Amino acid sequence: MSQQNATQQTAPGARRGGTVWALVITSVAGFMAALDNLVVTTALPSIREDLGGALGDLEWTVSAYTLTFAVLLMFGAALGDRFGRRRMFLAGLAVFTAASAAAAMSSGIGALIAARAVQGVGAAIMMPLTLTLLTAAVPAAKRGMAYGIWGAVNGLAVASGPLVGGSLTEHISWHWIFWLNVPLGLALLPLARLRLAESYGTGAPLDAPGTLLASGGLFGIVYGLVRGPSDGWTSSLVLTGLIAGGALLAGFVLHGSRAANPMLPMRLFRSRAFAGINAASMLMFLGMFGSIFLLSQYMQGVLGYSPTEAGLRMLPWTGMPMLVAPIAGILSDRIGGRPVVATGLFFQAAGLGYLASVVTTDVSYAVQLPGLIMSGIGMALYFAPAANLVMSSVRPKEQGIASGANNALREVGGALGIAVMASIFSAQGGYESAESFVDGLRPALVTGSGVVVLAGLAALLIPAGRRTAPTAAPDGAPVAADGTAARPVEALEPTSR
Repeated sequence: MSQQNATQQTAPGARRGGTVWALVITSVAGFMAALDNLVVTTALPSIREDLGGALGDLEWTVSAYTLTFAVLLMFGAALGDRFGRRRMFLAGLAVFTAASAAAAMSSGIGALIAARAVQGVGAAIMMPLTLTLLTAAVPAAKRGMAYGIWGAVNGLAVASGPLVGGSLTEHISWHWIFWLNVPLGLALLPLARLRLAESYGTGAPLDAPGTLLASGGLFGIVYGLVRGPSDGWTSSLVLTGLIAGGALLAGFVLHGSRAANPMLPMRLFRSRAFAGINAASMLMFLGMFGSIFLLSQYMQGVLGYSPTEAGLRMLPWTGMPMLVAPIAGILSDRIGGRPVVATGLFFQAAGLGYLASVVTTDVSYAVQLPGLIMSGIGMALYFAPAANLVMSSVRPKEQGIASGANNALREVGGALGIAVMASIFSAQGGYESAESFVDGLRPALVTGSGVVVLAGLAALLIPAGRRTAPTAAPDGAPVAADGTAARPVEALEPTSR
């Protein structure tokens, strides 16, 4: 399918769908996929009591989802570009919903791990397409606000996973952390079929060598990262995964530089906007994921809160995106995404640094509150403009590629964050006592703060000025928000082939 035909097929569907429906459908689907990253963590003791299994088996209930989700994200985006984004979104949503039901009905730990892996496959197809489908349905001038709402919902899902999982496990049953997805998925399937527009990417053949290199490389890296803290960084499997994964990813970079139609053209990284926002996203998730992972345990294991009580006390952080992210999206439309994203990342870093300075075995909640609020504001300021910057840093036909790449880098950053934070925590402290936990938590939070500072510096590499996501003229050339043909600003114009 030519680019012109792809554009022509998108336009009628865009009129048919509607911004509000696209926003609701893609936000809820994104929430489901993002929520399942951390929703299981607070349910692990109950799962072990019910299904049995060693500690390593329980860790795989988290890792199985993370692995398949991270390694297949770019492939999922490529499938949407080739065979239709709405069609593949529906397929991914159906797989995710069915796998959620299978996980809820699991009678053994092995069956649960397998269902979680299949969940990750469905999420990897569905998640990157939420952003491309939303972009196709929203006029360029309004995308900042739409991305703001989408980012708020996804940010809330990432941060509230432990709260949702703990509350459902404590008050109903761990099975309901998976049953929750089933009615949502069944409701979204007909709505997506009727209300979303079909659209395509370049129409190029699937990049089989690139798919194998990227999937194999990411699998090795993520496997090594999630197993390193428990198996030891010098174990043969961990070292093999990290070394082989790194070699395959190097091959993927080389392939993307030379192939005619690669899954991820390396020339995109010549754009400061694309390179800067992807580096910032990976580093932000590294610092944020690892910090939430440890702080939720700190509130329960050291301060004595129940899973629900700990989740509620995290709300100034986890709930802030719902309030601030839509405003951040509007600001990014008016002043550009770079200052909003950079400000948010520095706020997040300041919040983590503050928390590192005040954590003790008996610190009051009032003392923690400023750090939680700063972190929440920072996360909220990041999410919406980041989505806008990713989608506006490439040509319209390459937005599926950009979304898949950004989501994959964020997932790898999250896995790396948990691994790095856990390693620092174990080296400096441990679970032996409250004092030991705090001794490990403090340097881990300092590290998280420093990594997010680096994310803020990476965001400053993005070219300054107002940036509105481009649309496409019939010939595929970028057009201005008013629909007239225009040459894109230099900062957003990807280097030619």
